[in-house]
Amino acid sequence: MKKRMSLICFVIVMALVLSACSSNSSGGGSNGSSKKEVTAWAWNINVPVLKKAAELYEKEHPGFKLKVTELGREDVYSKLTTGLQAGGKGLPDIVLVEDDHFQGYMNAFPKAFVNLSDKGFDKSKDKFPTYKADLLSKDGKMYAFPFDSGPTGVFYRKDFFDKAGVKAEDIKTWDDFIAAGKKIKAKAGVDLLGLDKNGDDGLYRMMMNQQGAFYFDEKGKLDLTSKESQASMETIKKMKDANLLKNTVGWDAWISAMANGKVATAPSGAWLTGSIEQQAKDTKGKWGVMPLPAMKEGDNRAANLGGSNYVITSASGNQDKAYKFMEFFSTSDDVQLEAMKGGLFPSLSTVYDNEMFTKPDEFFSNQTIWKTFADEMKDIPAANYTGDYALTQDEVEKAQSETLGGKDAAKALKEAQDRVANRIGQ
Repeated sequence: MKKRMSLICFVIVMALVLSACSSNSSGGGSNGSSKKEVTAWAWNINVPVLKKAAELYEKEHPGFKLKVTELGREDVYSKLTTGLQAGGKGLPDIVLVEDDHFQGYMNAFPKAFVNLSDKGFDKSKDKFPTYKADLLSKDGKMYAFPFDSGPTGVFYRKDFFDKAGVKAEDIKTWDDFIAAGKKIKAKAGVDLLGLDKNGDDGLYRMMMNQQGAFYFDEKGKLDLTSKESQASMETIKKMKDANLLKNTVGWDAWISAMANGKVATAPSGAWLTGSIEQQAKDTKGKWGVMPLPAMKEGDNRAANLGGSNYVITSASGNQDKAYKFMEFFSTSDDVQLEAMKGGLFPSLSTVYDNEMFTKPDEFFSNQTIWKTFADEMKDIPAANYTGDYALTQDEVEKAQSETLGGKDAAKALKEAQDRVANRIGQ
């Protein structure tokens, strides 16, 4: 009888243990105790980088598995929004979120993502530029792992510059840039740059950012009528009045203008490097990169355009496992160098000493272009996107279109500010 009772007790205990194991492996809960594989959503070049990182990580953590679902960029945001509205249902452990979307999600869903500072990520915070850490923080706590950045510069055709007798090093300000554009248009017969006059505020944003200004100030107040905003819009208008802009509607037209030698420059983020190399292969050796011109000589020439980050969803049942992997991902030099192969520029400062940043790039006239971008990172001002960025961007693009169509820049921006203020209640 004693043996029988012992056997019954053993069976009951084992059943409870197996039940607990089964519960853990199902992934319900958010304490990181799950035994299942870690899941992630990402798009494009980010997918092979994640997979490569998982291979490297598994060498030190046998049995680790990462399942990456590749989705289109807009599909990621659509599914993420739907999942958050449903309380986290159907979401993966890890999601890629761009700089300009992050604050919108944090404002709309304050508890959507795991607090990384409480997990210990602050010990790595000083490895990333201040503007990134500020962007990804709320109430002093970080909620995303910094990934790639978009330090800016002017990509330019050296052959067109040489033909016009223009030297990149002589261009210090945007007025210098416009004067050079006039010479290039006269002697080389090409426009200075491509711009979608009705739907691309990238140039305006870069000019705003380098001046330490943005759509919203540091307190989140709408700031489209600032002197920095007006100076940016009026500078773009000067380019239009000098007949230096080629109207390139959409991404394909913008890239084609560069590839086909229709424009002499492209102010943009470092990520453009990969696109030029892939889409304009026969122009190897004809390109150079210089810092953005300043508004006034001696002013800041650093800005950011683009960039992305990874979050862990609060609904994840794999939080601890996902955190340890993403901590490795975001602080590993090897992973960030892998990302650079696809044209992504890392935010991790420890990688900037690697030879990839110091060796000449044949495509770009043997310049050390990556060092140019890396040297800029510490000087990039923070930008406060807020949750109203997308709505405001639409109105800014409308104001730009009106300005280039002849309306006074100050008036167009004031009207845009009034429209946005009405919609967001400021």
